[in-house]
Amino acid sequence: MKKILFTLSTILILASCGSSSDNSLDSVLASKDLQTIRAKRTEISSKQRILDNEIKLLDSLIAELDNNAKLPLVTTFEAKAKNFDHYLELQGDVMTKQNVLIYPEMPGTLQRVYVQEGQKVAKGQLLASIDDGGLSSQLAQMKTQTALAKTTFERQKRLWEQKIGSEIQYLQAKTTYEAQESAIKQMESQLAKSTIRAPFSGIIDDVIKDQGTVVSPGPGSEVFRIVNLSNMYVEVEVPETYIEGVKEGKKAVVYFPILGDSVTTKVRQTGNFINPGNRAFSVEIPVPNKNGNIKPNLTAKVKINDYTNDSAIIIPQSIISENAEGEQYVYVAKTKNGDEAVISRQIVETGRTQHSMVEIISGISDGDQLIKEGARSVKDGQSVKILND
Repeated sequence: MKKILFTLSTILILASCGSSSDNSLDSVLASKDLQTIRAKRTEISSKQRILDNEIKLLDSLIAELDNNAKLPLVTTFEAKAKNFDHYLELQGDVMTKQNVLIYPEMPGTLQRVYVQEGQKVAKGQLLASIDDGGLSSQLAQMKTQTALAKTTFERQKRLWEQKIGSEIQYLQAKTTYEAQESAIKQMESQLAKSTIRAPFSGIIDDVIKDQGTVVSPGPGSEVFRIVNLSNMYVEVEVPETYIEGVKEGKKAVVYFPILGDSVTTKVRQTGNFINPGNRAFSVEIPVPNKNGNIKPNLTAKVKINDYTNDSAIIIPQSIISENAEGEQYVYVAKTKNGDEAVISRQIVETGRTQHSMVEIISGISDGDQLIKEGARSVKDGQSVKILND
């Protein structure tokens, strides 16, 4: 302390003497003499070094005597083990296996259309009929002939049972009757093709051909499009690296950006083939559609639960730093005294990440106090002040 006071006194005396002597800064500048100016600069630089050293001594003494010296301010949070579900995020389109075009099975004029677009229909319901070209009349005539053949057969059978008549007459009557029945069944099957029925329950999405149009089997003669919106699903391509995590029964969340709505479901089926083009396998996820708002080809964002840890420690990724060796670390408040603590740098091993959070595999234990705000501006072993609420 005495040394500091002596040095300050010396500096003040030198300053006062310098201002009154002929070696003042103004006189040196006015002299325009290079040697004199350089000498003056050297003198001032020496005085400056003395002042810098003394200021450091004063700062050191102030820091030592001041009990209210400011410590770095940080906040902490407690690491807690909890359930962690990691989700694989993908994108896909809504599909349905019951979205088909209905074609006629026989040529002819579309005689009548019984449904309209948007109408709900049941499986087997009559949708349209085609002119049968006289097949119904032929069927009626065949039924009359079959009735006669049946009567003849029954009478011939009774006679044969009474041992009247020949066996050949009985067999001929039986054969004629059976042939007529077979012919009727064939005609009925052919006549059934003149009607168009719903292959499954659904909605008539489009009536493609109008009544009176001539239609025939084959491409270009589609009459209806029928869609079942109750059996929807999303198909996504999953990279092969997730083949162990993505399995049948895994939880999935499907979000529809256009609708602003999401549904929670489960993986229904996983593909058994790896596509060599993109090294991925297909996954099918059913989508409940109670309100009918979900349509085929609607874009969907899918999150599939591919990893679960029942006792994981999850921390913000923003508090993790990396050293020159590539090791990741965080700061932990080890010893505490009230709201003051000494921090320690802790090397950690990280696992899966989910948005801004990361799983800690090792290096942190349940209950550790981690530095959150201020983690980037502290050092290992430094004392800090904790400002938690």
